[in-house]
Amino acid sequence: MTNHLAPFARLSRRVLRTLAAGVLGLAALQAWADDAAGLQAKYTELREPLAKNSYQRALYIDSAEAGDNLKGDVYAVLDHPFSKVGGALKDPADWCQIMILPFNTKYCHAVEGGTLLVRIGRKFDQPVEDAYKLQFALRNVASTPDFFESRLNAASGPLGTRDYRIVVSAVPLDGGKTFMHLSYSYGYGTAGRIAMRGYLATVGADKVGFSMAGTDANGRPQYIGGVRGAVERNAMRYYLAIDAYLDAPQPQQAERRIQNWFNATERYPRQLREMDKPTYVAMKRTEVERQQTMIQ
Repeated sequence: MTNHLAPFARLSRRVLRTLAAGVLGLAALQAWADDAAGLQAKYTELREPLAKNSYQRALYIDSAEAGDNLKGDVYAVLDHPFSKVGGALKDPADWCQIMILPFNTKYCHAVEGGTLLVRIGRKFDQPVEDAYKLQFALRNVASTPDFFESRLNAASGPLGTRDYRIVVSAVPLDGGKTFMHLSYSYGYGTAGRIAMRGYLATVGADKVGFSMAGTDANGRPQYIGGVRGAVERNAMRYYLAIDAYLDAPQPQQAERRIQNWFNATERYPRQLREMDKPTYVAMKRTEVERQQTMIQ
C-alpha cells in the first residue's frame, strides 16, 4: 500500500460504512435560500420531470460537489395539504419520529430547547453506545400561509466532518397538495475524504445514486456514482422518512411508519436496499422503543 493510503488502512470497516451511509454529515454546502416565490418558480420549472420520471412518484433529485462539500436536493409533490406538512415538521419530538426511520439512525431523543440527540451507526446488532453521537438544533425559519421552512443543524461530527444540515421548505399547491424541497448537505476533512475514497473503491464500488449520468451502448440508463451518489441516496432516505411520517403521524402509528418506509425504499433496491425486511422491522421496533429513554 502506498504511503498516502496508509491512514485509510487504519480505518475500520465500520467507519467506512458509516461514512458511506452519509451519517457523517448532513450539511456544509450553503443551502439555496428558498422563499415562497422562488419555490413556486422551481415547481413550474420542474413540472415536466416531476410528472414524467422513473421514480413512480412526483419526484426530482439532484446533487452537487464543491471542494470538501456535498449537497443533495430532493424536490417532491406530497399528497398532503400544506397545513399538515408545516405542522408536522415544527416539533423536535416529531422530527425524531422521522429521523429514526432510516436504517443507520440508532437513536433520536428530543430535549428541551429544540435539540435532537442522535446516534448514528450501521450494523443491525450494534450497541447504541458504539454509535456516533450527533447533536442537532432545530430552527423553524418560516411559517406563513404560503411558505414553510425548518432547519436541522449540527456544527461537527466524527472524523472532522462539519456543518451538518437538513433544510425542508414547502409551498401549497392546488388540490390539497404540497411542493417540498429537502436539502441535505455536509462538509468533510482529510480523514473523511480518505475513508470515503476507500469505501467507494471497495464495498461501495457498485453503489449508485439517482441522477442520470448518461446511457450505455445499449441505451440503458447509467446513474451517477461516487460521493454524489452517496449524498443522493441519503437525501432520498430522509425524504421517504418525511413522507412515511406524514402518512402516519400519530404516536401509536410507529409500526405503520416502519413498514411504509421500508416498502418505499424497496421501489429503489439498487440504490437503497441494505437489509431484508424482517431484519429492518425488528431493528426499528427496538430502536423506536429505546428512543423514549434518555441516553447520554
